[in-house]
Amino acid sequence: MTTVLGLYNYWIVIALMMIGFYVVIAASNLIKKIIGLNIFQTSVFILYISIGMREGGAAPILKEGVEVYANPLPHVLILTAIVVGVATTALGLSLIVRIKEAYGSIEEDDIAEKDGSL
Repeated sequence: MTTVLGLYNYWIVIALMMIGFYVVIAASNLIKKIIGLNIFQTSVFILYISIGMREGGAAPILKEGVEVYANPLPHVLILTAIVVGVATTALGLSLIVRIKEAYGSIEEDDIAEKDGSL
C-alpha cells in the first residue's frame, strides 16, 4: 500500500509541469519560453519513465530466478523524444536569433509593436 507522499516522483512531475507551463504563459522573453517548454518536456519524460518502472522489476533480460521485469518501451520512447526535443530546441533558438536580427528584440511586446499587431 503506497501513500500519497510515497509517490514523490509524480509530485515532482506535477511541480515541474506547472513550473514549465507557468513560464511559457507568463514570460514575454522568447528564450524564457523555450526554457519553460524544456522544463515541461522534462516533466513528461520523468512521467513516462516512472510509468515504465515496477517495484522489484529487473532489466528485461531473461535470467533464472527473475520473474518481474520493467517495461522497456517507455524508456526507448523517451530516448527518441530526447533527440526530438534537442532538435526542436535548436530550431527554436535559431528562429529566435533570426527574430532578433529582424526586429532587434526578443520580447513579445516589442515584436508585436514593431510588427503593427497592437
